[in-house]
Amino acid sequence: MKTPAACLLSLLLPAAVAFAESAPARRPNAPNPAMDAFYKLGPDSQPMAGVPRGRFSAAKFLPSAVFPGTQHTYYVYVPAQYDPAQPTALMIFNDGQPMMAEPGDVQAQNVLDNLIYRREIPVMLGVFINPGRRPDQPEPVPSNWGDRTTNRANEYNPPNDNYARVVVDELLPALKKEYNISPDPNLRGIMGSSSGGCAAFGVAWFRPDDFRKVITFVGSFTDLRGEYVYPELVAAAGRKPIRIFMQDGRNDNRRPDSPKDDWFLQNVRLKDALTSKGYEVNYAWGIGNHGQKQGGAIFPSMMRWLWRDQPVSTDPNDAIERAFRPPAAVAADSSSAAQK
Repeated sequence: MKTPAACLLSLLLPAAVAFAESAPARRPNAPNPAMDAFYKLGPDSQPMAGVPRGRFSAAKFLPSAVFPGTQHTYYVYVPAQYDPAQPTALMIFNDGQPMMAEPGDVQAQNVLDNLIYRREIPVMLGVFINPGRRPDQPEPVPSNWGDRTTNRANEYNPPNDNYARVVVDELLPALKKEYNISPDPNLRGIMGSSSGGCAAFGVAWFRPDDFRKVITFVGSFTDLRGEYVYPELVAAAGRKPIRIFMQDGRNDNRRPDSPKDDWFLQNVRLKDALTSKGYEVNYAWGIGNHGQKQGGAIFPSMMRWLWRDQPVSTDPNDAIERAFRPPAAVAADSSSAAQK
């Protein structure tokens, strides 16, 4: 004799099966806009009243010997507090155009302005650099990052030191001619999204004596030119002085039939390898797709964590330490007045 529960189940099961057979199946890797809907830019990513704003340089062009026949376009964001007499920290943004776009998913220059002003990160120059391109190729734009129209894939994806050479041996010397860049590798960071995240990690991995701070959004550590090998490289090598904050989403290009091509799986693998090796690692796994929505939303917090070791004064009578950072000219004027 069937129990009442069993009778109810026998009535409901055929209907449930019929519904399941008629409902459209969602592929495991299909983008779902709802998964990104909750990630919004906060106040720290927006211009704030009373906060001194920095300025972008004009576009600068860097010919490349590492990738002959190509050049990189880059823009330098100079915060209002930059003092040419002081060695200054540096943060490089791969795929510069979408990182600086307003409106956009990151608007990194606003984050620099707000956090520098409140002394939550040190004064730093922001360098927004685009992938290399030949003269006949179009400049990347926020709507087209250049995977198929520039040298982006050749630069960002292979797990070798080529892009690190672009940044360290070509970009840095050009920057040093115009700006007072700190020689301390602990005061140099680099970040990127997707393949740009792989490139950012590669710069620090291959050149840790030059760059030691890294942020990655939805890093493409997959079978794109063999990027999935980094966990094994981390396990086999001695620990390097790198600090990294990784972000990814549980719906980032899932590939259940091909683990090497599964974005989320490969990000977790790399995080686990770095953690096991004793690296300074922070990470945030959200629910989103492949994109910059979550990364942009938490970017201010990522920067606070990445740059948390800036020197501080605990003297309660240190009025400068307890005040907002004024523009450099105002700071110089105040210092001169105090000496009179």
